[in-house]
Amino acid sequence: MSAHTVAPPAQVELAIGGMTCASCAARIEKKLNRMDGVEATVNYATEKAKVSFADGVEVADLIATVEATGYTAQEPTPARPETPEGEEADDELRPLRQRLVTAVLLAAPVVAMAMIPALQFAYWQWLSLTLAAPVVVYAAWPFHKAAFTNARHGAATMDTLISLGTSAAFLWSLWALFFGTAGEPGMTHPFELTIGRSDGAGNIYLEAAAGVTAFILAGRYFEARSKRKAGAALKALLELGAKDVTVVHDGGHEMTIPVGDLKVGDRFLVRPGEKIATDGTVVEGTSAVDASMLTGESVPVEVASGDSVTGATLNVGGRLVVEATRVGADTQLSRMARLVEDAQNGKAAAQRLADKISAVFVPVVIALAVATLGFWLGNGAGWTAAFTAAVAVLIIACPCALGLATPTALMVGTGRGAQLGILIKGPEVLETTRKVDTIVLDKTGTVTTGKMTLLATHVAEGTATDEVLRLAGALEHSSEHPIAQAVAAGATAEVGKLPTPEDFANIAGLGVQGVVEGHAVLVGREQLLKEWEIHLPVELARAKAAAEAAGRTAVAVAWDGAARAVLEVADAVKETSPEAIRRLRELGLRPVLLTGDNEAVARSVAAEVGIAPEDVIAEVLPQDKVDVVKRLQGEGRSVAMVGDGVNDAAALAQADLGLAMGTGTDAAIEAGDLTLVRGDLRAAVDAIRLSRKTLGTIRSNLFWAFAYNVAALPLAAAGLLNPMIAGAAMAFSSVFVVGNSLRLRRFKAQVS
Repeated sequence: MSAHTVAPPAQVELAIGGMTCASCAARIEKKLNRMDGVEATVNYATEKAKVSFADGVEVADLIATVEATGYTAQEPTPARPETPEGEEADDELRPLRQRLVTAVLLAAPVVAMAMIPALQFAYWQWLSLTLAAPVVVYAAWPFHKAAFTNARHGAATMDTLISLGTSAAFLWSLWALFFGTAGEPGMTHPFELTIGRSDGAGNIYLEAAAGVTAFILAGRYFEARSKRKAGAALKALLELGAKDVTVVHDGGHEMTIPVGDLKVGDRFLVRPGEKIATDGTVVEGTSAVDASMLTGESVPVEVASGDSVTGATLNVGGRLVVEATRVGADTQLSRMARLVEDAQNGKAAAQRLADKISAVFVPVVIALAVATLGFWLGNGAGWTAAFTAAVAVLIIACPCALGLATPTALMVGTGRGAQLGILIKGPEVLETTRKVDTIVLDKTGTVTTGKMTLLATHVAEGTATDEVLRLAGALEHSSEHPIAQAVAAGATAEVGKLPTPEDFANIAGLGVQGVVEGHAVLVGREQLLKEWEIHLPVELARAKAAAEAAGRTAVAVAWDGAARAVLEVADAVKETSPEAIRRLRELGLRPVLLTGDNEAVARSVAAEVGIAPEDVIAEVLPQDKVDVVKRLQGEGRSVAMVGDGVNDAAALAQADLGLAMGTGTDAAIEAGDLTLVRGDLRAAVDAIRLSRKTLGTIRSNLFWAFAYNVAALPLAAAGLLNPMIAGAAMAFSSVFVVGNSLRLRRFKAQVS
């Protein structure tokens, strides 16, 4: 009987409604995590909960738990393509905007009359009540509703503080107007920031109730707008894909269908100027493809039959027929969007601390407000002064900025990264990038192109280079060997169209021979030439030895009974790799080259890109790469690893920070913490720079949010702030944090 295996937990993402602050997110997260077999992360900024749950738990149970906590939950529905993004965001913001406009229009004269004694005519206080009532009842209704819902569940959030503060100020004013002396004609109300002793019966706080509501609604509105803006990169990413596709059926019949109906194996037409509908392989035609919207790489890539293309990239050259290899959620575009969204839904270690503080903050603040009231009453300051200080404590304490500090920076940072072809898998990655001091670089496909390339042509005296390339290239073009293909591609690039051989034979293990333009041509190992009694002259023998000493493959060329040339073929170093290595050093990282190739090849590549000989680790078997990373970690180093192949996946996972080249295999991409969509090593530099900058923004956000609360609470408790100024300061702190995060949108990739 087979052993029982435990199924991995299922995952679901829920769209949460009704959250108004960080404490709401903390409450929902706490309730969900109390369920057996459930792990949840709730993000206030993205308004989503990412939940893992075991067998026996249904999605309906999760939704019921959220609803029992006083909020709404549902599985996100895909955005309707016919709804423009701007209109969709506008619909969500409209109710908030209506309340804000009402609050500002009505609160402005209330505040003006309270602050400017010259405007206080005989019955000004009754006009203030008329104007302030709709603000406190209608405009502030979301705060009161949330506070009531929370109270029913025995909880308190930021809304509780706002509702308590504004309601207390309004109810006090009603009592003073109807039962005290504040309603008498001619009553004046001087504007003061400091405590003053009075009996309180002649004072109203309508300007505080209305002004605080307006300021906080303004903060929430601009915060909501900024959150939409911060998430725009992800929306833009999802919008990149083509909407319709022309499918080519057997017999050449063409039909246009929605891209969602495309299946793996379907062949579709891509005309010049059209987007490629999905990931696939070119089966007909040649063209240049602009992949800048996905990779950030401005130079179009030449593609021909057999080459892979990515969905959402733009065909800027000729007509292509592509066979679909991935559709829907499996495409690179969808995987990129999923990685970005997962990163935005996560939480950094610093934010988890902030969440814990927020969860206990509200009850502490309410207790502090009551203590402030009691202290001032006990010291004979009077009800007015005591009440003012207590309400100011309630208003100033709301740590909304604390709840926004990490999510907004993370949203903007990961969104900007996606635009530049850098995908950050999660917030914990940001903490790691700061600590890394060593970066291990897989050679093939990372530092080098990963493809055999013709690097040099050495010709015998009296022989023309063009003639060597034309004759050797023509013969090699008929061979499938990677070295032969490299020679053929190099020859085509140099001399253009190659002639067709009149005769061709492949000599296993030695090379090829045939007749081209009437010449009997040999291309391959020196041994092949020796079998025909042909020997390399001294200068060619010397070039061959030098090439082999550098770890390159030397290919001999002869025709009509004489050796004519030696061709050097190797895995070429990417043009941008030396610059990337220099920039990695500038970031304080020590580059180490890791390869399975022989020592000579490795040292040659290292010398070309600027890596020290002692930092070259060669002749490593694929399964041993992970041991190299472990050994470096054992020496006390914090190791980043850059790789692109299946054999790099384990090492990427073992490294403290794994950077996977998006041009590589799925296994490597899944194992990496950061995915570099561009096949350019400079993207690794930009990824580390962006990660560090995003982490720096999170830290500065958290510092200012904490500093604001720590500095402002004692001032409020001391009676040095009135509730309206406290409300304005609180709204400003949230807007400051969001604005600081949005600066990451200006992050630029370094270019030569």
